[in-house]
Amino acid sequence: MTKHQTILFIRHGKTAGNREKRYIGRTDEPLCEAGIKELREMDYPPADLIVCSPLRRCLQTAAILYPWQSVVTHAGLRECDFGDFEGRNYRELNGNPAYQQWIDSGGRLPFPNGEAHGDFLSRCGAAFSEISMKYRQDFATAAFIIHGGSIMAILEQFALPRRNFYEYQIDNGHGFVTEFDGETLTVLSRF
Repeated sequence: MTKHQTILFIRHGKTAGNREKRYIGRTDEPLCEAGIKELREMDYPPADLIVCSPLRRCLQTAAILYPWQSVVTHAGLRECDFGDFEGRNYRELNGNPAYQQWIDSGGRLPFPNGEAHGDFLSRCGAAFSEISMKYRQDFATAAFIIHGGSIMAILEQFALPRRNFYEYQIDNGHGFVTEFDGETLTVLSRF
């Protein structure tokens, strides 16, 4: 019989760049005061294992939500490298031909001087598989405190019901409760 586990996918709290709707990927930006306040006002389920991207916004979120627990980090869970779009928002990129091409592709073209969508999916999927296999015996509930894009990449590849990458978008500080059977994630709810 397969052992089912609960995996929470929590998007890190809000940063200044998130508030301004900027593409924040490789930038190691901290949480903003509003983001910290929002995290402290919500209730999160307990977890036995805390897994994070190594970027500051994820580590700060973990320290607020699970202050007494150690954290496992994995570089493969970092947000996408947005290349030339990094740190900029729609208003600043409007009229940029490369940005328009990326929009017209449904977000599937590689970011100019950044990461290709397929490479990002592969990186996040491989990191999730590695962690879930390595720590499988160590948890009943794990919390992956990572980036919005990383959550979307993992759920698009492993979750039921099958959905497109962008259908798994989630706000800062919110996430998904899933059940994991060792191969597939079943999305139970959003919070």
